[in-house]
Amino acid sequence: MDLNLKSKIALVTASSKGIGKAAANSLAKEGATVIICSRKKNEIEQTAIEIQHSTNSEIIPFVADVSKLEDIQHLFEQIKKQFGTIHILVNNAGGPPTGDLLTMTELEWSRGYELTLMSMIRLSREALPFMIKQKWGRIITITSHAGKEPFNNFIASSTFRSGIHNLTKNISSKYAKDNITINTVCPGHILTESQKIIMEKRCIEKNISMEEFMTQISKDIPAGRLGNLEEVGNVIAFLASENASYINGINLLIDGGLTKGVH
Repeated sequence: MDLNLKSKIALVTASSKGIGKAAANSLAKEGATVIICSRKKNEIEQTAIEIQHSTNSEIIPFVADVSKLEDIQHLFEQIKKQFGTIHILVNNAGGPPTGDLLTMTELEWSRGYELTLMSMIRLSREALPFMIKQKWGRIITITSHAGKEPFNNFIASSTFRSGIHNLTKNISSKYAKDNITINTVCPGHILTESQKIIMEKRCIEKNISMEEFMTQISKDIPAGRLGNLEEVGNVIAFLASENASYINGINLLIDGGLTKGVH
């Protein structure tokens, strides 16, 4: 399917690896010019080379920490100077600290708030004026199934990502008249490097092998397996296209049927 993204300028944040990188790759495959960023210069530049080589699309790397307002403002100043506009924004950021209400510190809550919730607010606030002016835009925020169905030790993730889901509902209705759609995708267990690190820790705690742990996790997923990065990236590319022009304000689970609640 041709998603007709060849004339579009897209920004994908926190995209040196994982789901952010997968989203950037899927958009680039469809011909979009993709701006990528992360905090680490070497990593983001290497990712740009890899994606450009495999897709033949223009990939522009920037160094930016999306938990910092000044970095976001500087990033958009550069985008305006180089491209004049932005059509697609994929909000992505690392997860907030894990823990429960009695163990998480004030500093951990504050860092999670800036990284997870405020990054989405600030990035969307910078992108929307361009989209309103051109009467076309796509904002897609990557959250987690934890924002739909809270579970232990992910209290900060569940709290801030639920806030993003409600914010998405709010602003999606306000800007729909400007041909702008605003959605979130909520991945479940996707086999990323971060997921592997978490699983390795759980294996040590449970004193079991990675193979045994993977089997245990897969039993809870109706699809019988963890998702892969390309599956998430392809959904994001579709939501960014004109083909998804009547999909607005949704918080879409990509979890193989894992989440039990009806939302």
